[in-house]
Amino acid sequence: MIRINLLPHREMRRQRQQKQFFVALGAVVAAGVVTWLLVHTSLAATHEDRMARNKYLEDEIAKLDKEIADIKKLKEMMASLLARKKVVETLQANRSDVVHLMDELARQLPEGIYLKQVKQAASRVTINGYTQSQARVSTLMRNLEASPHLENANLVEIKSVTQPIRINEFTLNVSLERPKEEPEKGKPAPKRAAAK
Repeated sequence: MIRINLLPHREMRRQRQQKQFFVALGAVVAAGVVTWLLVHTSLAATHEDRMARNKYLEDEIAKLDKEIADIKKLKEMMASLLARKKVVETLQANRSDVVHLMDELARQLPEGIYLKQVKQAASRVTINGYTQSQARVSTLMRNLEASPHLENANLVEIKSVTQPIRINEFTLNVSLERPKEEPEKGKPAPKRAAAK
């Protein structure tokens, strides 16, 4: 016997295919949405992590910059203190120079010489004065050379001036000799060069 299906099987099959299509489409859309959400969440978490790391690094850099600034200030203070210490040590070492200079000038000054001005710049001393004769200036220079605290006496100029009486005005330079440190045991003390 022949069976005839009078039901609209094509229509039913089309509806079934449409239903399967929409179910598959819904599944694909749902999978796409889930994938998008996962990717978006992952990227947002990575972005927040990177932002947190950048913030941490910026904070640490700011702390280090502050510490570097503090270190620079400390170095500047230390350099300033070392410079002051050096000045104090220099003053301490040279404080007796003026006493020795005045003492030696008073001892070595021959009769007939009158000092007008004594100027010191570092270890160089410039002496200006008046004399009755040029020979007395030579005697003063020899006396200064023989002094243990003075050396290298050089005459800069001597000229005749007329005041109430006729006298000579002179200018000469002399160097202060720094005191030598105590020699160590077993080493001889350095000898001063003989004056010419």
